[in-house]
Amino acid sequence: MNRSFKVILTLMATLALIATGCGGSDEVETKAAFVMVAPIGDAGWNFAHNEGRLAAEAETGVTTAFVDAVPEASEEFNTAVQQFIDDGFNVIFTTSFGYMDATEQFATDNPDVVFEHISGFKMNDTNFGNSFGRMYEPRYIAGMAAGAETTTDKIGYVAAFPIPEVIRGINAFTLGARAVNPAAEVEVVWTSTWFDPGIEGNAAQALIDAGADVLTMHQDSTATGEVATSAGATFIGYHSDMSSQVDAYLTAPVWDWSARYSEVINAAADQTYEPSSWWGGMADGVVDIAIPDSSPIAGEMKDIKAQMIDGTFDVFTGPINAQDGSEWLAAGSALDDGAMLGMDQFVEGVVGSAAG
Repeated sequence: MNRSFKVILTLMATLALIATGCGGSDEVETKAAFVMVAPIGDAGWNFAHNEGRLAAEAETGVTTAFVDAVPEASEEFNTAVQQFIDDGFNVIFTTSFGYMDATEQFATDNPDVVFEHISGFKMNDTNFGNSFGRMYEPRYIAGMAAGAETTTDKIGYVAAFPIPEVIRGINAFTLGARAVNPAAEVEVVWTSTWFDPGIEGNAAQALIDAGADVLTMHQDSTATGEVATSAGATFIGYHSDMSSQVDAYLTAPVWDWSARYSEVINAAADQTYEPSSWWGGMADGVVDIAIPDSSPIAGEMKDIKAQMIDGTFDVFTGPINAQDGSEWLAAGSALDDGAMLGMDQFVEGVVGSAAG
């Protein structure tokens, strides 16, 4: 055996030992990134997602990062996602409805990265899925609390955009309110923004001026609650427990993304991720509501919550009338997920236009 061949064999053996010793040299570290549409300190939607991120980081042990206040359908979004990809993040959560189409394109262009979009409906067969929660369940219970609380029978609802997610929440809230107070009406003011405390506050004040004595919202700040407090009204929040920020606070439907985020991250790390349209409810823990013991109907609300969790109560089961009083859903009929995900009309008792 000549000297050159011995050198080659020795080098090959050394490389083999190095590879064996490293064991995981071919493994890629799982890192998860989150893109959010408004500041994480808003106590709302983005705050809840960041809390879920932190909990998932602690649970899974992976490195996570985030960027907030990234506008939808913007170059800022594209730049942020591409930077995460360039930095080696291989699980990316995009957490606003308007990120959907751009996320779909990134998933196509980056097949080795897992993309999970929150609140949308698009997906592919390999690396792009979507998650959301059945927030209409705790919204219904919040409506019950509002219906019992109002003395003017006028409830104000500050809402962002007329998309199915928001319309579905308004309808569920109204159905809950009228289940305990058939005279209650829910007036909607659209803001055309997810996060703008000034615009939200003006909308809330307009509802107070119109006679509302209970306010709720589908927004990202506490501005509606601050107006309610100043007016001596009652506030039902959204996204997170806002009791420490708002004196007029009664309760709120809330998000807990920790378990779902951990599930997606672990599946990506194990290479078992399969895209799906995941829609969890109170039984899964992704949505919830605290029942205020001060409410005169606390017992009824607890009963409905228990029935939602065990699957015996469905919010969108007839008889339900459309906004104009005509029959929308016959007695005993229930909406399927497709109809709920595409909801574009209001139920009876809502004041305002579902067209925005």
